[in-house]
Amino acid sequence: MLELQNLSFQVSDDADSQKEIIKNIDLTFEDHTFIAITGPNGGGKSTLAKLIMGIEKPTSGKILFNGTDITDLSITERAKLGISFAFQQPVRFKGIKVRDLITLAAGNNINFSSACDYLSKVGLCARDYINRDVDASLSGGELKRIEIATIIARNTPLAVFDEPEAGIDLWSFNNLIKVFEELHSATDNSLIIISHQERILNIADEIVVLAGGSVQARGKRTDILPELLNGTAGCKFYK
Repeated sequence: MLELQNLSFQVSDDADSQKEIIKNIDLTFEDHTFIAITGPNGGGKSTLAKLIMGIEKPTSGKILFNGTDITDLSITERAKLGISFAFQQPVRFKGIKVRDLITLAAGNNINFSSACDYLSKVGLCARDYINRDVDASLSGGELKRIEIATIIARNTPLAVFDEPEAGIDLWSFNNLIKVFEELHSATDNSLIIISHQERILNIADEIVVLAGGSVQARGKRTDILPELLNGTAGCKFYK
């Protein structure tokens, strides 16, 4: 279970005054759930995801994961506890091949066939990608799918995805929906996905609407999604 307790995050603006990006958020994410976080651009969604992973440190408040206070833990320490993170813009790793990255993610010396299976799950032909370098030769969409393959390989209790649909084509997006559905149905892991996409929101268990750094609405998909579509859930919905 993930708990955000009175979480706030501030940054200094050009006038050297404090701008509050996340404002006193209290949220609990139960185990084995698929939560979609949506809202207008600039509402604090990606910042919240980075706070959960430890990329940013909160100004105040606490983050608990399975009862352990992880507020001051590093990214590495959180990863060891079982949290995975997929960036909106995936990181490139010069000198590392796709197979090496997936093997590292799996945490053991998996065989060639297993590594290929992870790539196939995200719609990539393993033969064409398994021995490629994770560098500038790969497109943003290719990198995104490889990153998602590593998340699947890690198989952690909690995976956080920051706008996974960004930069990928329609075919890949359709395949991505199937990946998330399978992750949710075939494992006991929890998913938190930052997204504007109706099709992603439509397969979540719950939806959180974040705007202006605050939670505007939260509830079951069947309750919140209709409100988003008609503009009554605290923000304008983007398909």
